[in-house]
Amino acid sequence: MLRDLVALALGALVSHRLRSALSLLGIAIGVASVILLTSIGEGTRQYVLGQFSQFGTNIIAVHPGKTKTSGVPGMVGGSTRHLTIDDALALERIPGVLAVVPAVFGLARVEGGGRARSVAVQGVTPEIARVWTFRVRQGRFWPGGDPRRGVALAVLGPKAARELFGDANPLGEVIRIGGRRFRVIGVMEPKGQMLGFDLDDSVYIPVATAMKLFNVPELGEVDVLYASPDIAARVERDVTQVLAARHGDTEDVTVTTQAAMLDVFGKVMTAVTAAVGAIAGISLLVGAIGILTMMWIAVGERTAEIGLLRAFGASRRQVAALFVAEAVGLGVAGGAIGVAIGMGIGVLARLLVPGLPVETPIGFVVAALVTSLVTGLLSGVLPARRAARLDPIEALRAE
Repeated sequence: MLRDLVALALGALVSHRLRSALSLLGIAIGVASVILLTSIGEGTRQYVLGQFSQFGTNIIAVHPGKTKTSGVPGMVGGSTRHLTIDDALALERIPGVLAVVPAVFGLARVEGGGRARSVAVQGVTPEIARVWTFRVRQGRFWPGGDPRRGVALAVLGPKAARELFGDANPLGEVIRIGGRRFRVIGVMEPKGQMLGFDLDDSVYIPVATAMKLFNVPELGEVDVLYASPDIAARVERDVTQVLAARHGDTEDVTVTTQAAMLDVFGKVMTAVTAAVGAIAGISLLVGAIGILTMMWIAVGERTAEIGLLRAFGASRRQVAALFVAEAVGLGVAGGAIGVAIGMGIGVLARLLVPGLPVETPIGFVVAALVTSLVTGLLSGVLPARRAARLDPIEALRAE
């Protein structure tokens, strides 16, 4: 019985090729739009989460200035007291804190190997390797100790080393940063980009030296590495309390846990992806209306066929099942074509725009096919009920 039903439905669709093609085209366009747009949204979400997660998730970032009161951390009026290296050292004594990196960032002219270029200069401490999960490929970091005492030593990012010295070994070479001499003692392993910022095209120097180089009185950031996610809330509270006590009982810093930031961003991107998918889903509604219209017209055109089926003993339920099967066939076929088109455009986009974050989880594909099946099913219900209710005598008379 099922085989006969499928054969009849397929025959009816094939006999009206153009009309069937136009009907499933609406579903195909809708599914392709949903697949492509949600894939871009999901790819962007995974890309950004991956960019942040490459530094680990048990990190708290402290910036000068209170966002709630001044709007932007570190801007004029954002902090009543400077965020200093002494503040960073005080945070190291908080229970559960494994390491702290006081940091200053800037851009400077770097000369070396007979070449010169503008490079991002990051003033940090050797704890950067532990907190930011960085590794040195050649050489080493400068010795640990009191971060308030600067030394004229530098570690190059791999791209900065290559741009300055080519294939030559830069270890032991002297470079100039902002006109000051530094000796190269290490080269970092490649780390890639972070939201468009090339971490490999950087130079790392001691934080105290960087503060003198850029003539800045305060740190740009302090990163705190803590032991486990279970103590994140407590460490965040302790960091805020310690700095408030040191700054005259004034909460003038912004404390952000990376886990909370990733969670918020993940929720935002999920909402954006859902919204984009819903907008693209309007095309599915148009496709559903197309199937409904075609099937409704088909009932009128096939009145005699329906009467003949009833005369041969087909029940109302069987007649209804035939029209529902045709609608479901159109929906599933349109959905499959739409998935193929959406994924094909995604692959083509990645080829034309390398690095474009397009990710299509298998769950999206399954959901699209199920949605197209349900769309076809719902679109065929009304025409099927109309066909099933036709009087067989009157239907045959229509011939």
